Amino acid sequence: MISEVTGIRRIRMLYLQLLYRCNFECLHCFHGKRLQHADAFTADEAINLLTLMRDQYGTEAVTLLGGEPFVYRDLTQVVRYAKRDLGLRVEICTNGYRIERRLTEIGPDLDLLRVSLEGIGSTNDHIRKFGSYRSALSALEIAQRLGVRTGATMTVTSRNIEEVLPLARVLQGYGVEQLKLHCLRPVGNAADHPELLITDPTAYTCLRRWLDVAGLEIEVIVDEDLSEAGAPDACVPNGGPVEIERIEADPRGALTMSCKAVGKDSHAFWYDKLADHIDHRPSPTDELTLAVPDVVYGRV
Repeated sequence: MISEVTGIRRIRMLYLQLLYRCNFECLHCFHGKRLQHADAFTADEAINLLTLMRDQYGTEAVTLLGGEPFVYRDLTQVVRYAKRDLGLRVEICTNGYRIERRLTEIGPDLDLLRVSLEGIGSTNDHIRKFGSYRSALSALEIAQRLGVRTGATMTVTSRNIEEVLPLARVLQGYGVEQLKLHCLRPVGNAADHPELLITDPTAYTCLRRWLDVAGLEIEVIVDEDLSEAGAPDACVPNGGPVEIERIEADPRGALTMSCKAVGKDSHAFWYDKLADHIDHRPSPTDELTLAVPDVVYGRV
């Protein structure tokens, strides 16, 4: 259905939110009250969607998210099927909180473990959870011992923008290869914490300048939103795209092609879990915007 409506024939990566449930209640979480919802993919539903995306759209990689994917009961089954049966590149994005046992189980089938951090020490713990900073670093240490490649994510806020470079240098010491910086959007929990929003857009310009001259070994990928002008609402080539980088599936089956649509119920497609196919069900906004390319700093 996606190809018929949009002309898209290939989607390189599926971002699969396995469930809403999480063991954190981060101040900036875009899910907000949905974290209390029971919506989740069963193992069979997740496997069916992965198989459909690989067979119909040439998908070659999956990033497993939540909620918190490590509280998902069937995580090991989904990871092993994605890697061993479908041959996909498998990445997990996690808060890294007490994941040691399960990480050891899935380590051989994991291509990248990406841990979310929002600064150093108490800065991170205030936004995420007390003790989460040390636990995340412990997870990175274990991944390093297991030979699992690691990355990190950070949502840039008024509270942590000055800790981007210090955190990047800490992560380098743990062998982390890549840090992704995201823009805070006022949805979910973030809508209740406007103090976290950066109101001076020139702050992003300064951040980019710091990154330009920092001489970091770690690769830093920056949301295009982190600029004075911000990212465009859409980046659709004339005649429509044939290939896109990613599509994101939430635990209800809603599919979005733009990070600006995530958390806003602006989506153009649904995955019917029972029938195992993708439908086009326009929402009132029927947003078909695509993800904007990121800007990369540091090591390539």
